Amino acid sequence: MTGFSLYEYGLSGKWVELLKQVAPNVTRMAVLRDFTNPAGLAYFGAIRATAQSLGVEVSPVAMQSADEIEKGIEEFALTTNGGLIITPNSAASIHRALIVDLAFRYKLPAVYPFSYMAAGGGLISYGPDFVEQFRNAAGYVDRVLRGEKPTDLPVQQPTRYRLVINLKTAKALSLNVSDALIGLADEVIE
Repeated sequence: MTGFSLYEYGLSGKWVELLKQVAPNVTRMAVLRDFTNPAGLAYFGAIRATAQSLGVEVSPVAMQSADEIEKGIEEFALTTNGGLIITPNSAASIHRALIVDLAFRYKLPAVYPFSYMAAGGGLISYGPDFVEQFRNAAGYVDRVLRGEKPTDLPVQQPTRYRLVINLKTAKALSLNVSDALIGLADEVIE
């Protein structure tokens, strides 16, 4: 995934808002990102802007290797009122179990970019609906096979996003998820 983004950068501000909704006492957020991915800088900028407007301090944490992730989260967890935002990149996918485990171990509420991370024990995820994107991609393949030139087809961004909330994790973290937020969720894991 290095070098491009599946997500609109402004979406990362929504991660901050969701984390504050589900964990209002959070005053600090560690942003796990791959420093070699240029998209990570854009995500971080949008996160920082939204966080500042909510009075939240943000700190970048490198996540290229398991050691970096573990060290970064352990150091961040030394102080109170913290939460995590995991940005989308290949390292997040590769090290997903470690990230979810560390967030749980250190009682850090976290927002993930991929729904499979919430399904795997993470607190909340918000990101594009990949099933819809695959359907749209199939439509493009069909158009190309029927003779349209790929260069003539418009670039499409995701139009549907999925919110997944893991209530088991929320309970384990002693968080009360509002009925309003639950009502917005596309999937609630109980």
